[in-house]
Amino acid sequence: MRDIIVSLFILASLPICYRRPFFGLLMFTLLAYMRVQDLTWGFARVQRWSYYVAIITIAGFLVARENRQFMVSNLRTWLMITLVLLVGGSMLGSEYLKPRDFEVFLEYGKIIGVALFTTGVVRTRDHLRILLWVIALSFGFYGVKNGLAFIISGGGLVIIQGPGGMLSDNNDFALALCMGIPMLLHLALPEKSTLVRRATLAIIPLMVMTIVATHSRGAFLALGVTTILLVWRSPNRVAGFALLFFLGIAGVLAAPKSYKERIGSIGSYEEDASARGRIEAWKVAGNMIVANPFLGVGYAKFQYNYKNYDPKAFTYNEGTGDQAGTRVAHNSYLQIWAECGTPAFFIYLSLIGLSFFDLWGVRREAKKRYHSSWILSYCTMFEASLLAFVVGSVFLNRAQFDLFYHFVALIVVFGRVARESMAESPSIDSGSASRSQLQHVRPRGFGSRPEPGGFDRAPRAGGFDKGTAFGSSS
Repeated sequence: MRDIIVSLFILASLPICYRRPFFGLLMFTLLAYMRVQDLTWGFARVQRWSYYVAIITIAGFLVARENRQFMVSNLRTWLMITLVLLVGGSMLGSEYLKPRDFEVFLEYGKIIGVALFTTGVVRTRDHLRILLWVIALSFGFYGVKNGLAFIISGGGLVIIQGPGGMLSDNNDFALALCMGIPMLLHLALPEKSTLVRRATLAIIPLMVMTIVATHSRGAFLALGVTTILLVWRSPNRVAGFALLFFLGIAGVLAAPKSYKERIGSIGSYEEDASARGRIEAWKVAGNMIVANPFLGVGYAKFQYNYKNYDPKAFTYNEGTGDQAGTRVAHNSYLQIWAECGTPAFFIYLSLIGLSFFDLWGVRREAKKRYHSSWILSYCTMFEASLLAFVVGSVFLNRAQFDLFYHFVALIVVFGRVARESMAESPSIDSGSASRSQLQHVRPRGFGSRPEPGGFDRAPRAGGFDKGTAFGSSS
């Protein structure tokens, strides 16, 4: 029955995907991050629903009469295209090229294609907001599902794995949840509906519990630095850090013993086999980089080449596929550097750096113009989520992580929409605000809701304006 319901739901959406490319992007995003197909047990689970939605959406986009752009012409979008070409070149130059490698490369191209398509289809603040809600609630669903299971079991569950796809590994799943927490926080705070706001905020503790249940040390560090940034960007840092201190103590007291032992092993990596293996893999990656600086050893060929750069590793068994004795890079930066070469590595870093610089530039402009703004709130949201990836990917083999490239595209969209909004909206500052407006401005406490609304303006007497309800026009 569940397979039938999911199949009918997806099939019924296809005509709308054809007529409305933005809706098609939403459906593709839902299938990629919520993985509704993985909630089934039969025929629906093995169908390539994402490809069907993508084909129908692109077909509708191509035949539409409207003059649409597939992507926005931006330095970061062209860098992503260049990165795909470099990755393809590294694959073709690989010593162990196989027919299946073209399928793997096509999957990577699909990831970049979706990111580029996002910049062209998501044009307005409403579009951006709805897409962010879909992504955030997709992760929130699994946060609630696994968080409640973690509570019911008394913290005694085995290590929780992700639903499937890019989230199948427990570490990848935990990293995605770390990136989703700032999204839920900053999408929920401005909501007009008290029920929606409180229900959404209630998801966050359950997501934290799910991250704990994954036993991911990288996610622990990512969550830590992300939380610190969120508090640092809050209106009242003193209260925020005080609250964080007490929550930290409570967390230490309530955390399962197995999790505390797992996290405690971070400081004693010499005694931990997994940590030692990561360090060894990093050394091997360094050897690959020195020997193949331009195109690397080949996209997705790190393990195939591992034995050539570490004599202690066992030989790869072509017959059984056994790779015992070899490791993945366990570091996204070293992974793309070793596999795809130095030019690809610097482009990858440029995507991260340019995204941060764009956010900081938008923040500077918004702070000059407004006392409170949805733009400032979104800057913090994107900054915190991207920081979670930057930290977490130090320990994960995730250079091809879908969510990272999607975030780069979303930040491109946000930068454009925010600057258009600032150009069209009147600003409120000490030089232009009327006396009656300024007299209502007062400091906000920790956790105050950022002001949404159609225009950025000074807060009114008696409190801050609330935002529009979920699903309504912003």
